[in-house]
Amino acid sequence: MKIKTLYTKRLKAPLKTPFVTALRRVEHLEDIVVVIVCEDGSIGYGEGAPTPQITGETLGSIEAAIAYIAPHLLGKEIEDFQTLLGIVAHTLVKNTTAKAALEMALYDLKAKSQKLPLYRMLGGTQRTFTTDITISLGSVEKMVEDTQKALTLGYRSLKVKIGTNPKEDVARVRAIFQILPKDVTLRLDANQGWSAKESVTLLLALEKEGIIAECIEQPVKAHDYEGLHYIKQRVQTPLLADESIFSLEDAKRLLEMEAIDYVNIKLAKTAGISHALALADLAESYGVKCMVGCMLEGPIGIAAALHVASAKAHSITMLDLDVVALLSSHPCSSDILFQESQMYLSDTSGLGITFV
Repeated sequence: MKIKTLYTKRLKAPLKTPFVTALRRVEHLEDIVVVIVCEDGSIGYGEGAPTPQITGETLGSIEAAIAYIAPHLLGKEIEDFQTLLGIVAHTLVKNTTAKAALEMALYDLKAKSQKLPLYRMLGGTQRTFTTDITISLGSVEKMVEDTQKALTLGYRSLKVKIGTNPKEDVARVRAIFQILPKDVTLRLDANQGWSAKESVTLLLALEKEGIIAECIEQPVKAHDYEGLHYIKQRVQTPLLADESIFSLEDAKRLLEMEAIDYVNIKLAKTAGISHALALADLAESYGVKCMVGCMLEGPIGIAAALHVASAKAHSITMLDLDVVALLSSHPCSSDILFQESQMYLSDTSGLGITFV
């Protein structure tokens, strides 16, 4: 299977409601789709979501990075897979979202060449998954209303966005916690919104009321490794590192510091599937479990993350892959079944997703 052409398209899809965090507000999804076509007609798809506040990448920069790498891939055989991954990784530095999109498309083609669903090519067996759903940042009343809707839809794990003002955040979490059934899991995500001392004060206040979330995600700035360590020594609530971890080196430093309890794996940060698999293995070697998350990727990116979750089901114990459920519609054909919190991988070869 020789690569014949490689190009990008834009995937546009409306969100049911705005996606709001301490870092950004998104009204609709607009991502870059990579399409790789081989001489035998096989097609591989990948997707990258621009998140300038986190990865530094925009729609235009993702397109430009892919266009820069593309000529180095043309004419190469999919069977020479490790060489292809090396080209993506080393032709230019950074640009992790662009690289992730390219890797998805290459893995899609590699699995199709073996006539296997990607999760099976990667050694996975799990096909059924449960995700949380995001409760966007807003007024206490709006967040409680969104929580009630999520519960009605059957979600048993909520990821609550906070991080603008510690006192307001306590009120938000308290109000949501008061309406949660006992079997519903609460996750908190501050998106770098607090200082280390604010984090400790807020979390201790919640813990004093018996509110201990499954995890608090990235309470401090991405570079504040010492801040994460400071928090971990003083609270019961487990810490999940997100923006602090892009590379294996980032993760190893935090794991050796014993500064975190969980690692959030996102393909857009790791620069693709190969690095995500390696990150899961690294975390496991330290006895640390992982979440697999997403930026605002549509069905293609979510599909890739699900295949990774299956391949590393022993170390990936939490899923935050709710974007498809947040969309009003999308221009993809899928053999993967998305039913709100429940997602089911198919046995179709490759990713199981087609961009139409």
